[in-house]
Amino acid sequence: MKIDEIRLLYDYNDWANAHLLAACARVTPEQYAAPTSCGNGYETLRATMVHLLDSIWQTRITLQGYYKEPLADQAAYDATELHDDAFPTFAALQERWMTEHREMQAYLDTLTEETLNGMIRYVIPGFVREYVMWHWLLDNFIHFTRHRSEAATLLVGYGQSPGDLEFTLFLNERA
Repeated sequence: MKIDEIRLLYDYNDWANAHLLAACARVTPEQYAAPTSCGNGYETLRATMVHLLDSIWQTRITLQGYYKEPLADQAAYDATELHDDAFPTFAALQERWMTEHREMQAYLDTLTEETLNGMIRYVIPGFVREYVMWHWLLDNFIHFTRHRSEAATLLVGYGQSPGDLEFTLFLNERA
């Protein structure tokens, strides 16, 4: 994998996330926090969006070596996770999202072909994981896509579709 290729995927990710965030901004606070029966494992649109933000956050801090060595205990790992109560409003989530967006972009700007094709190692409770960096980044990209589609489904139910999020539409807009 080449730097330009992974950057393209993560630029698409940002583009699709921007559409998702714009749709979230159009729902009422009540809809944003309303219980859902979507079956995606998250109780609300807010919980789904917080999980997506947490996934982006966890990816970045893992890339930056935060989990390179074991943390003290399970509580220390749990403390790194983002939770719904930290984002009582969409505005609070959006503010943190923009910070994570900037931080992830800054990290991606530091990647080299060597690091991208090298190994990433991280420790989670009970496991040491090692992957080729670009394999891991691609897996996270797919994970983001999954949760973005779950949030989009909820938004459609509220009459606020984020629109078509196809990769080719993103490419057409960039052209």
